[in-house]
Amino acid sequence: MKAPRLATVDDMPRVLEFIRELAQFEKEEEAVEITLNQLENDGFGMHQMFVCYVVEVDHVIQGMALFYPRYSTWKGKVIHLEDLIVNKTYRGQGLGTLLLDAVVKYANSKGVKRISWEVLDWNTKAIDFYNKKGAKILEDWRVVQLDEKGIQNYIEQL
Repeated sequence: MKAPRLATVDDMPRVLEFIRELAQFEKEEEAVEITLNQLENDGFGMHQMFVCYVVEVDHVIQGMALFYPRYSTWKGKVIHLEDLIVNKTYRGQGLGTLLLDAVVKYANSKGVKRISWEVLDWNTKAIDFYNKKGAKILEDWRVVQLDEKGIQNYIEQL
């Protein structure tokens, strides 16, 4: 097992597989709209929208962590960890820790003040993992979103 490395554009097909696997795990597989072309352009085009680490076992990517910069009016530079997923065959073998370590080291090297992410309340294995790593789970905060339809409805109300 190698240390995680920054993903390349050639890794995006496998990253897309992990995104779909995570959506299936979260019972939201129909919600995935991202295409391989979008991942390639958004991750490696003129305006890089995200950073991604992958971890390999026997030269096959078995886990990934994808995150992007944000800005907090209270803290300054922060990042949002969008997805951290390990192939279910390799869970419990330290790959998730290696990926989270890589994200935290990256954040520290960039002077980031906070890393944030969401976890489903029923994903107790992930909650236990994050708790063991010292993450603070904010039980009293709610995720708020406007999806594409919500944005259009909002605009129509203006």
